[in-house]
Amino acid sequence: MAIGINELAPDFTAVSTHGEIRLSDYEGKWVILFSHPADFTPVCTTEFVEFARHSDELKSLNTQLIGLSVDSVYAHIAWIRNIEEKFGVKITFPVIADLDTKVAQLFGMIQPNADSTATVRAVFVIDPKRVVRAVVYYPLTNGRNIDEIIRLVKALQTHDANNVATPANWQPGDPVIVKPPLTQEGAEKRLQEGLDAKDWYFAQKSL
Repeated sequence: MAIGINELAPDFTAVSTHGEIRLSDYEGKWVILFSHPADFTPVCTTEFVEFARHSDELKSLNTQLIGLSVDSVYAHIAWIRNIEEKFGVKITFPVIADLDTKVAQLFGMIQPNADSTATVRAVFVIDPKRVVRAVVYYPLTNGRNIDEIIRLVKALQTHDANNVATPANWQPGDPVIVKPPLTQEGAEKRLQEGLDAKDWYFAQKSL
């Protein structure tokens, strides 16, 4: 069964392009654990290139990327070297070689109706306490929007730091949403609190 939002991400030990790693090695950091269907495939290559291009921004967000597919570590290394040669970007994050599919099965990255063996394009955003905060699935045929994944991390971090929600299409610097009151008295006071309130249940503010 797939891991859900607000569940503790199970620890694991896996072989990767950076040697043996454990998810618990990264506690204290945000983690983007993502799977791809196969090495040396065009859509996956574009995703790795874009993740690599955003590596500095992710580091500034205290966020660690971890890739995964059921290919061997030798295939991963060869593909990473090919990406650097052909596209001019260096892959600096570990890529798990999940040959026995243990991690993929643990996180629900293999979906039989999509492919019986290959991992789909799954993304798990895991917080510094190893709690899964967001889960996103893409089909095999369509690449992910890396900017959106990073925006999601920023939105989650903004929530944690300020106890607010973020509206549709929110970007850092935009107004955030203040939680609505849970009592009739609070609803009556909300419109006098100096917020940008459309009504008692919908109020925004700038950070």
